[in-house]
Amino acid sequence: MKFITIAFFLICSFLHRQPAHAQHWKEIKTVEDLNTNYPELINHLFSRIDLTYDGLDVVDSVLRQNDTIEACKLLIQYYQHNRNGSKYRKSNIPPTDISVAKADTILKNVFTIQNVKGKVPWGDDGHRDWHYKGPNNDREWAWLSNRHFQIDTVYHAYLKTGNSKYVSYIDEFLRDFIIKSQPYPEKWGTDAIWRGLEVSYRNKYWTSIFYGTINNDLISDATKLLLLSSLPDHAHYSRHFHAKKNNWLTMELSGLAVIAAHFPEFKGADEWLDYAIDKMGKSITEQVYPDGVQKELSSHYHYVTIDNFEQFKSTCEIAGKALPEFYHETLQKMYNYLAQSIRPNGYGVLNNDSDLDYNFERLEKANQKYDIPNWKHLHKHTDKYISNPDEVSFIFPWAGQFISRNHYGIDAHWSFFDIGPWGTGHQHKDKLHLSVAAFGKDFLVDSGRFAYTGAVAKKFRKYAQSSAGHNTLLIDGQGQAPGPKETENPLSALHYKITDVYDYAWGSFDQFDDLEGTAEHQRTMLYVRDEFWIITDRVVSDQPRSIETLWHWHPEHQIQVKDQIVSTNNSGGNLAIIPVNNQDFEISNISGAETPNIQGWYSSEYNKFRPNTTTIYKTTVRDAQPLVWILYPFKGEKNELKAKIKKIDKNGVYLKIKTNNDHFDIYVPYTDSNKVDFKKK
Repeated sequence: MKFITIAFFLICSFLHRQPAHAQHWKEIKTVEDLNTNYPELINHLFSRIDLTYDGLDVVDSVLRQNDTIEACKLLIQYYQHNRNGSKYRKSNIPPTDISVAKADTILKNVFTIQNVKGKVPWGDDGHRDWHYKGPNNDREWAWLSNRHFQIDTVYHAYLKTGNSKYVSYIDEFLRDFIIKSQPYPEKWGTDAIWRGLEVSYRNKYWTSIFYGTINNDLISDATKLLLLSSLPDHAHYSRHFHAKKNNWLTMELSGLAVIAAHFPEFKGADEWLDYAIDKMGKSITEQVYPDGVQKELSSHYHYVTIDNFEQFKSTCEIAGKALPEFYHETLQKMYNYLAQSIRPNGYGVLNNDSDLDYNFERLEKANQKYDIPNWKHLHKHTDKYISNPDEVSFIFPWAGQFISRNHYGIDAHWSFFDIGPWGTGHQHKDKLHLSVAAFGKDFLVDSGRFAYTGAVAKKFRKYAQSSAGHNTLLIDGQGQAPGPKETENPLSALHYKITDVYDYAWGSFDQFDDLEGTAEHQRTMLYVRDEFWIITDRVVSDQPRSIETLWHWHPEHQIQVKDQIVSTNNSGGNLAIIPVNNQDFEISNISGAETPNIQGWYSSEYNKFRPNTTTIYKTTVRDAQPLVWILYPFKGEKNELKAKIKKIDKNGVYLKIKTNNDHFDIYVPYTDSNKVDFKKK
């Protein structure tokens, strides 16, 4: 008897702790079900709709007669038959039993977020745990899973196959989420559910799914009404609690515009769209330098911003709203940056917080809209990739990014040299970093971004952001401190020069973490087209300095050392790092180190990483003594380049260089493009 009493008490206590409707949400499918269990959501829905809007007069009339059930049914009919959302509406999809493996995995509540797979558990309240952080306890996992890309994937599987199981999952998924997400907090936050970026993504995915399934009986009337009740809250969040700048602002306001344009019946929709147009017009000017580079100076987030500016442009076109001409011109400049900085293999720059993004297809799609002559895509990765083959190297003087190449073929030489500001977001301490590719391969690389939060970030984030993860210098073991976030002026012509036979650029940096005394690192790059790169590193300091010059290799390469020359050992093309000074170097090659410091790791994509080799040349320098390097791409196994320093003066270095076929006499000035002296014999 005592056991029965205790058990009864525990059961009652458990039931008392449950939300009032938790046991019912899966059965809530009809208008009547929703009105019985959540009348407050229906009242909220009608309070946010302008019932004087054309076509809603019948709904208004019935609602005035207190027939809420009929008003809800008429509202659904209104959305089934009006012309809004025509972009998203779908005809009947022929039913099949065909399955899509990726979508089927999602049906098991197994989501892959930034390359990490996790199964979302069910909570004690009968709902999915929408705050679940994935197997690595990573809050980014929770945030991104609440953007609802997974139901977009399932939705497209339905459009492809007509398999009803996919729509049934979407129906149940959305009911679960919207009911669990109540009440809307009406304030800014960083919660897994109510955070600005997550809201903005749901604005877009939900709008697409709502109109794409509005006439589909497999989506319950309750789910349709729940979407209509929650979307105004999403718009309210995006309107009042959006970020103030950078790519977040762009994403959030593009999401607000989607709701405003496709649900004009919502109270405030006109004001939302006008507000977004005003803010986005100002934002594109504030976010993007005159040379077309987004100020975070990350190739990845540059594209994220373009994509959202483009989405916003398309939304305004649907709404019949004109954007100013400078908006369109800036978009073209932003695409121009992607076209001119693209690697020979079609991928973008890996810099700051970026992934190796395949930009070629994005540019081909953009060119269908803009038809820009100077990046006309004619053949994939050929010398006709850009219509003017004489223009192969580019400077972005505001961003401080210099792209060198010899042609547009897949086996072209290509380099990226960073001589600009730190960036307004997603920054790495990597000024004067140099990346190099040739023969269809990446050779010298940026280490990547690894992850922002969770176990991977705990291990690698500091390394990813530090100078130690880049091809630059450590001075007395210290890396760079944060630099100026943005610039008010472009680089002067003294910083760079592009000619038919060579490219020249230089930059400097003088802020280092915990460094005693003063030190300024000056780096100069001179690329001889079709031949090699010359790099000079000069540390101007008040005392002798221990210098570590770092060169990070792509993981695919095997590295060998011979007579202080470090090179790859491939059957095809190779790259050699040739120190020209008669300098005593301590050379080490480090791969996959975790102690005493992280070194020799590479991440081409978020949450993906593997060991690579970092070559470190360590020496001591005095009196602004320059270190001179030649980066020599060559085919075969033998490096045939010979080089020596003829003279060093206070302004630069004279070099004599011999290859198999040519002799070069070159004067490389440290800081003045006008003083380059180039002779080829």
